[in-house]
Amino acid sequence: MKKDIHPDYKPAVIKCACGEVIETRSTKQDIHVEICSKCHPFYTGKQKLVDTGGRVDRFNKRLGMKK
Repeated sequence: MKKDIHPDYKPAVIKCACGEVIETRSTKQDIHVEICSKCHPFYTGKQKLVDTGGRVDRFNKRLGMKK
């Protein structure tokens, strides 16, 4: 590896808007994020699933088509 071409790799702190603090290493010292795995709806199980299965039925009903 060549010398003096790589950035400094220092301890870093990642802070989320929910208050979660994660310590890691990075080229940046402080990283602020809006959402993390502790508060993201996909990971917390609070994700809202949209039911799209009824769209075809509503379309057929609107046009008066029978199955």
